[in-house]
Amino acid sequence: MNSPRRTAIAIRHVAFEDLGLVAPLLHAGGWTVSYREAALDDLSGPEMDAAGLLAVLGGPIGAYETDGYPFLKAETALLEKRLAAGKPVLGICLGAQLMAQALGARVFSGGRKEIGWGKVSLSEEGMASALAPLGAPDAAVLHWHGDTFDLPGKALRLACNENYRNQAFSYGPNALALQFHVEVDPKRLENWFVGHACELSGAGISVPALRQASARMQAVAERQAKAIFAPWLAGLEAVD
Repeated sequence: MNSPRRTAIAIRHVAFEDLGLVAPLLHAGGWTVSYREAALDDLSGPEMDAAGLLAVLGGPIGAYETDGYPFLKAETALLEKRLAAGKPVLGICLGAQLMAQALGARVFSGGRKEIGWGKVSLSEEGMASALAPLGAPDAAVLHWHGDTFDLPGKALRLACNENYRNQAFSYGPNALALQFHVEVDPKRLENWFVGHACELSGAGISVPALRQASARMQAVAERQAKAIFAPWLAGLEAVD
């Protein structure tokens, strides 16, 4: 008899910032994957709490902009509940900031826009975590943010760089927050270049240069996403 498939729900803020390279890994690992649109869907239903994994994805708004985007309050409340219960959570970019906010840490505008491919430095805890492949000589991640956060209490800092002290953290065995993108599929970034055209222009980022850098990263991105997320997903502890 086949074991029941685990359920993964991803909360999406803009259509093109999805699970990317993580989606096929979830399917291969026996997960049933579905999306909820943060601005439109009900995030309070029992299926959100019952999901085997909740992934909260990126978006071009701040976690603290709850007056303009009231649905952020529902996301934060959902994260508070799941994190307190030790249930599996993956936060990417805005999702990581919402996780930090749900854990009582400050989220705020950073000192500079950070957009483009670059390295991160792993802490001792990071080297012992699922992020260890980012210590490889050719490893790089896609940075695309202007906000940052303080490290929540009881969280472990996993990565930093010269611009931002907190680039990734874990909270217990089941929660991983990534300020950067390792889930992104470089060949699908054309949607990002269009969707974030105003942000790229305002930051003085060359789209042709970013496109070329992304093309060079294709093989590395695919390899490191599998090396990071396949074991992390397999090691998640089920929590009733």
